[in-house]
Amino acid sequence: MKTIVYLILFLLLCCGFSLLFQQAGILRQLTELVQRTAADLNAASRQRTLEGRKQLLKLQQKHSVLFSLERQLQYSGLKLRFPGLTVEWWIAGNAVLGAGIFLVVLLFLGLWPAAGAVLFLASAEGLVLRILRSRNLRRVNGSLMKLLDFLGNYSVTAAEAASVFGQVSRYMDEPLCSALDACCSEARTTGDVGLALLSMAEKIEHPKFKELARNMEISIRHCADFSALVKSSRRSLREYLRISQERRGILREALVNMALLLGMSAAVLAAVGSLTGISLGDLLTKTLPGKIGIAVLAGIFGMFAGQLYRAQS
Repeated sequence: MKTIVYLILFLLLCCGFSLLFQQAGILRQLTELVQRTAADLNAASRQRTLEGRKQLLKLQQKHSVLFSLERQLQYSGLKLRFPGLTVEWWIAGNAVLGAGIFLVVLLFLGLWPAAGAVLFLASAEGLVLRILRSRNLRRVNGSLMKLLDFLGNYSVTAAEAASVFGQVSRYMDEPLCSALDACCSEARTTGDVGLALLSMAEKIEHPKFKELARNMEISIRHCADFSALVKSSRRSLREYLRISQERRGILREALVNMALLLGMSAAVLAAVGSLTGISLGDLLTKTLPGKIGIAVLAGIFGMFAGQLYRAQS
């Protein structure tokens, strides 16, 4: 009941301040400020995109925070689903959402729960981005051999690369389909097939796809036929898939071993607790051996998580 009263008072205060701002003309000024801010964000995004294109031509890229966030949004597929989404808007939206959550939780629960809610939001966003990236990586992993098979059926030259991509893109799954279509459109618009291939390489996270696109861009300047490149890429991809499969098998075995380790540790601690008359929770949190054991297990699981992350990258 007390929470409902607080919520009603909060809504009434918001309505009162809104009426006050409207009467004083502050609402119009805030609207103009928001419009100017939106224009500045779009201008900054366009300038950063142009700078990125120049660096791409020079085969140099600055690995800044904005660059990392740009890749996260690109590789997760969010920029494909929301074409107007930019890093600047992503940061601004997260700042507004985080501030709103912080104020609401601060009003009802206090400072530390509010800070925890913001940290939970950031962690949840990172986890969602990682899941989306892994899903897109698996999709490309399954479609790349099909792309190479299609390219092997064509006598692909530099002049025909863009049109061939446009023909085979309809048979590909996302995000490969959109990347091929974008490469085809850019090559036809600008006439620069090499830059279109480099831009396409930056849209997909898969290392073998990047290698294929960059090798094709190099081949444009030195030879006319991509047949040998496609054959070598097919062999390289088969080897990559074989090694990835073996690595996943090793990780599955390691996961089983970790589960056995955790189960045996719990059984040993339960036995020690029954002999000493101390509960399992107290044994883990209130004794020095328990704290050391938790730290060791946390370290082992942390190293395992790091290996799992690198294996999926």
